[in-house]
Order: sequence, then structure tokens, then C-alpha cells
Amino acid sequence: MVTDIVVPHLGDSVLEATIIKWVKQEGDFVNTGDTILELETEKANFEVAAETSGVLKSIGRIENEDVEVGDVLGSIDSTAKPSKSSTKKEDAPIQVKAEEIKTVEQTPSEIKATPVAQNIAKQENIDLSHVAPTGVGNKITKDDVNKYLQSSPGKTTKSESVSESVSSELFPSLSLLNSNRERRVKMTRRRRTIARRLKEAQNIAAILTTFNEIDMSGVLDLRKRRKDDFKERYGVGLGFSSFFIKACVGALKLFPELNAEIQDEEIVYKYYYDIGVAIGAEEGLVVPVIRDADRKSFAEIEQDVKDYSVKTNEGTLTLDELMGGTFSISNGGVFGSLLSTPIINPPQVGILGLHKINQKPVVVDGEIVIRPMMYVALSYDHRIVDGREAVQYLVKIKELIEDPEALLIEG
Repeated sequence: MVTDIVVPHLGDSVLEATIIKWVKQEGDFVNTGDTILELETEKANFEVAAETSGVLKSIGRIENEDVEVGDVLGSIDSTAKPSKSSTKKEDAPIQVKAEEIKTVEQTPSEIKATPVAQNIAKQENIDLSHVAPTGVGNKITKDDVNKYLQSSPGKTTKSESVSESVSSELFPSLSLLNSNRERRVKMTRRRRTIARRLKEAQNIAAILTTFNEIDMSGVLDLRKRRKDDFKERYGVGLGFSSFFIKACVGALKLFPELNAEIQDEEIVYKYYYDIGVAIGAEEGLVVPVIRDADRKSFAEIEQDVKDYSVKTNEGTLTLDELMGGTFSISNGGVFGSLLSTPIINPPQVGILGLHKINQKPVVVDGEIVIRPMMYVALSYDHRIVDGREAVQYLVKIKELIEDPEALLIEG
């Protein structure tokens, strides 16, 4: 019996995916549950598993090809038996002679690389064993592959070869000028989705940004006094995320317009607080959601943020962890940003942008003192949020952060 391999249901509103790679090849024997191929969607990566045991009879769609839910990707012949070579490889006990142990020990471990890094390496004909990994879990990242390309000026990439062959025929002199100056790489599914959604946000919403400046002395002092005890008690570090998430929740309760959305001609006010936290990933920005942040302690929020960061680096975030959200926070300060105007994530109507903390002179009680200051930005949808509410919301954030103990009462 031949069973088709189809693109499974990928989650609500997710209809398309891109084939990252085939884990199994034609002729391989697979068991039920074995991963056959990996797909990339706009939100997360998926592993497609075999629904039956048998031989992978055919592969109908290639890597980097876009597919839709329900498309047939290949087939498995459940009546076929594994070949002797595959049986020997998978089931036969391995016997190693004493004199061979040294050779076995010297065999390099399996190379780990992110899907984007693998795609670039394939397109540019790069042997990943020559690339030094810097990612989590000794994994090769996109930046590692790009660094390898830049450190090999004499290497001609596949895309450059095509460009040079065309230009040399039409404009022979240009082939010398364009050598090693351009590289063409197909946008990943996630990057295309990010581009589309950000443009849609600007086309649909009336986005406006208001700014303020926060004295971070109170938070920094509290963290300094409590961080060791916090770490010992809860097993997680006390960062800035929990303070700002708690402050956002406290301010959203006072200004519910920023925790709402527009549906047709109605405003839907939400009295639950699912806060999205933007995390920069190699494949593109992701915004996992901390559910019911108003009901969680500082430690629970910090643990959620830590877990999401690890999953983002490993590419293991699930669709459920990325769906929904009533308000978002983006921290460009971790990359050194001093000021920015974040773009809202529809259907949300507000996003808080955090930035780098700078020591600067400020006037306090008529005297000039040096304080750790941070610019904050609130982008909002002016269709349902007026400037007065937006400014007052940001002022409330400022008040809560500058008096962090108030978060225990109002947050």
C-alpha cells in the first residue's frame, strides 16, 4: 500500500510553508513517527513525521519550494521491505576491534546548523565542516556561514558565477567590477511574512509614536540588592523584562483602549493580558506570548522569557506560543538602540519600545546629577487610541518603573 505524504494542518491562519530539507531520501526505510522532512512557516518550523512504516518511494517537492496545506510531498510504500544495507545500518550490532577504537574516537561529531545556515551553505556550495560554529549547542548560524564567506575572498559563490556568466556576455568589463560584491539569497518564509505583516500594519493602522524618558535608578538598585537572593530562591535571574511587563499590565488596566482591537466597526476590549515579547532570531523576529501576565509572579515571567529565548535559538517555538497577544514589548536596547519607533503587531493597537540605558546628567530637585536614563517609545493605533491616553499610558509606565515597589500594588 502506498501512502501519500501531505502538508499537515499548520495552525489557524497558516496555509503555506517552505520545505527546509528532506531528512530522509528516496529508498530509505522509515518507521512510523520518524521525521521525514522539515517545513518552515511564517511562525515556526515543523517536522513532518511518517504516518506509516515503509520505504520512502518518491519525493515530489524539492527543498526551498513553497507548498500549501494538503499538498502531496511524496509517498511511502508500506509493502516494501528495507534493503539489506539499511537493515544492517539500522539494526545490526556494531562490532569494533580494539585497534579501530582510536579511529572511531577521532570521527567528527554530526555537524549542527540552523535551517538558514544550511540553505546558504547549499546555495553557495560550502562544506559546513569548514565553518566554525558560535551558536547555542555548538550550532552553525547564518552569521557563521557569512563570516566564512567573507574570510574567503577568493571563493566564487554559485550566485556570483551565474551573475558573472551573464554579465560577461553582455558587458565583459562589468564581470570584473561585480566580482565578490553581491550575493543573492532567497528570502525565508518567515522573513517574507515579517515583510508582509509590517507593511500591512502601516497600510491598515494609523500608527503614531510618543516618547518619554525613565530614570532606571530604582530598578537597578532593587536588582542589585535582590538579584542574588532572587536567583537562589527561584533559579532564574532578575532581569528588566518582569518589571516592564508588570508595569505594562498595570497601565493597561487604567487605559484599556491599548489592550483592545478593532473588528469591523466594533472595538473589542480585552480584560486578559497576554503580553508578546519580541525576540530577535537568526531566521527573523518572533514574538512569543506570555499568557495571563497579570496573574504571574516576577519569577514566573522571568522563567517564561528565559524559556522562550532558548526555544527561539533552538527553533523549537510552537504555534500556540506565538499566537495571539494583546500588547507587545520590543527591547532594542539589548542591541544598543538609543531610540526607535516600533511598529505595532496587528490586530494589537500598541507596542512599547525599550532602549539602551545611558548615564547622563539630569536635574533633580534643582541640582544636576548623573542618572541611568532610558528612552521609551509607545507606538499606537490612532484609530482607537487618542494622544491623551497614549501619553498618559506612557507616563504611568514611567511612574511605575521609577517606583518599582509600586508594581507590587498596581502591577
